[in-house]
Amino acid sequence: MRIKEVIVVEGRDDTANIKRAIAADTIETNGSALNNTILEQIRHAQAKRGVIVFTDPDYPGQRIRSLIDEAVPGCKHAFIERDEARSTRHSKASLGIEHASPEAIKQALDAVYERQPEYTSDISREDLVMHGLIGGKEAAKRRERLGSLLKIGHTNGKQLLKRLTMFQITKSELDAAMTAITQEEHTDES
Repeated sequence: MRIKEVIVVEGRDDTANIKRAIAADTIETNGSALNNTILEQIRHAQAKRGVIVFTDPDYPGQRIRSLIDEAVPGCKHAFIERDEARSTRHSKASLGIEHASPEAIKQALDAVYERQPEYTSDISREDLVMHGLIGGKEAAKRRERLGSLLKIGHTNGKQLLKRLTMFQITKSELDAAMTAITQEEHTDES
């Protein structure tokens, strides 16, 4: 089983530590660099699967949490105590989700998440190649347009299938979006 909701964290180290504790998908805010593109991804995740905001127990984490709460109403919030998020391994103590134990992460999320069976996408890598989303000279441009249409953000070729799966995009939704992109491309050529 995995967590139904998408967990919003501050960075890659937070994602890695959460995935050591539980099966979940994450969106990273890149610290305080929360921008409209990331907020749009969070809105989309909230509409599709729900969102749990799980930021560091410090001022920047609280600020990010507040900005998300204001921009995307209805998100769930998981909290961890400062003592459970503290690292003393370095000469300078630091605080963050990336330092929490798997047990502390599970306890924080237990109160708010829903369990759901693993989502299996019906989209294959071959579908992405067929649509010219990976391996072609226009692939990056097509991925950027696809990310905008499906509200999943910009991805590189390696990330695309994972992102489509995270947002539970079906093959028929992908096909419809690619039909629209192909029509736009033909209109631009005229």
